[in-house]
Amino acid sequence: MTACAIEGGSAGVAATAEPEAESRTEPDPKGSGAQSGLKKYGAEPEPERSGEPVRSAGADAPGLPGSAAGKGGSAAAASGPASPVGDAPLSGCFTLTADGAYAARLTAAPGPPGVRAWYPERWTLDGPEPYAVPLPLDQPEEPDAEVAPLADGRVLIRRRVAERQMFSLLYPTGPATGELLLGAVDRAEMTLLPPSPDGRCVYALSAGEHHSSLWLVAGGAFGPEELARIPGRCSGGAWLDRAGRMLALDRRAPGGGPVKAVAVDLGRGAEVTPLLQIAPDSDDRLLLADADSGLLLIRSDAPGQDRLGWGVLGSCLPVRFPECLRLADAAVTPFAVQPGQMLMPESCAVALRIDGAAGSWLGVWRPTGRRLHQFAAPLGWAPGAGYWSRDGVLRLPYTNGATSCGVAMLNAPRDVEPSSETGRPGDAEGGTQPSAAVSAPAVCKPVPLGQAPLHRAARSD
Repeated sequence: MTACAIEGGSAGVAATAEPEAESRTEPDPKGSGAQSGLKKYGAEPEPERSGEPVRSAGADAPGLPGSAAGKGGSAAAASGPASPVGDAPLSGCFTLTADGAYAARLTAAPGPPGVRAWYPERWTLDGPEPYAVPLPLDQPEEPDAEVAPLADGRVLIRRRVAERQMFSLLYPTGPATGELLLGAVDRAEMTLLPPSPDGRCVYALSAGEHHSSLWLVAGGAFGPEELARIPGRCSGGAWLDRAGRMLALDRRAPGGGPVKAVAVDLGRGAEVTPLLQIAPDSDDRLLLADADSGLLLIRSDAPGQDRLGWGVLGSCLPVRFPECLRLADAAVTPFAVQPGQMLMPESCAVALRIDGAAGSWLGVWRPTGRRLHQFAAPLGWAPGAGYWSRDGVLRLPYTNGATSCGVAMLNAPRDVEPSSETGRPGDAEGGTQPSAAVSAPAVCKPVPLGQAPLHRAARSD
C-alpha cells in the first residue's frame, strides 16, 4: 500500500538546506482508497564499485551563474544565482544516451533572429575530450524538430512536414552528413521519448483526447511501427529497467480525472498496468527512475499542493516529500540519478535543475542526507542536461564564447550525519545557520582538459 508522507516546516532558499525530520502523514486508507503503489518491474544489473575520489575536468567555463566573472577570468562569488552574462545557454533540447556516451541537440548558426539556420549536432562525451560534430544537410531544419542520439553514434531526427512526421538517421560521412530515411507517420503531433536504455531504439508518443499511440520509430525492422494504442492521454516517459522493456507514462484516463503513472510492458504487447497512486484524486507523475536502486522521483499534489517526492519501486514504504526540495520562488526538477547503487536507493545522488527569477542553477540531494546542496552552473550549461557516473561524478555539458564543446565535472557533496546530541549536522559550522539563509552557491569549476581522466579511448569518428 502506498500513501504520501508530508514533511512539516517552512522552506527557504539556502546554499545548503538544513536536514529535517521526515514526518509521514498517510492518507486514511478507508477514505483514500490508496491500494496500489510502487510496483517492482524488471531485473537489476550487477553492482559496480563506487565511492572513488571525484575530480573536476573540462575546458574552462568563465562566467558562472551566481558569480561575477569576466570572460577568461576566475569567478567571484556573488549574493545568489544569476543569469549568464554575455553568453546564452545551449540552443534547443539537449538529449543524452542512457550511458552518457553521446548527446544530440538542435542548434543554430549565428545570425539575426528569425533567419538563423538550424542544424543537428552530435556530441561525443565518453572520450578523453568532448567534441561536437555538426550534421547539417542541404536545407536548414525547422526549430521545432527533435533529435535523439543512438549508442552507435547516429542521430535520429523527427521533422514535421505538413501534417506528417518524418524520421531519419543522420551520421557523419567525412566532411558531409549522411541521411538514412526511416519513414513517415501520419500524425499531426508526436513527441520523442527518452532514448531506450539499450541504445538502439527510440520511441515516440502521439497523444490524443481519447487514446495515445506508442510508436517505435528507430530500431525496428521496417521503419516506424505503431506498437500500441493506450486509452487516455499520455505524457512524460521514464524507463524502469536496463533492458528497455518497461516504460512508465503519465496517463489521464478517457473522460478526464487525475493523472496517474502507469507501466507499459513492451515485452507483452504493451500491456498497461497501474504504477503509482498516492491518493484517489491526486495527480501523481513519475519524473525519473533508476533501475539499479529502484529510486523514483515523483511529482504529486497529494500533500495539498504540487510537491517533489521520492519513493522506491516495489517498496511498502510511503512516498516522502522532503521539505528541503521545496524552495520559495524557485522550481526544482530532477534530471539525473546516480546509477550503480544496487539496493541502496537512499544513497543515490540526485541532480536537480533549479529555476528562479535570477536564472537556472544546480542542486544535489540524497534521500539519506535530506539536505539540498546548491551550486552555480557552468556558463552556457543546457539547463537540465547532465549525467552521473557510478562513482558519483556529475557531468554537465556546456558551450559558451570561450568553449564550443565542454563538460564540467562536479563531485557529489558528502552529507554529514546529524549529531546524536543536537540533531543537527556535525560539520564545521555546527549546523547553526537558519534554513532560510541565502548564501552564494558553490561554483562548479572545471579544470583544464589535460587533467581529465582518460577512462575510455577517443572515438575515431
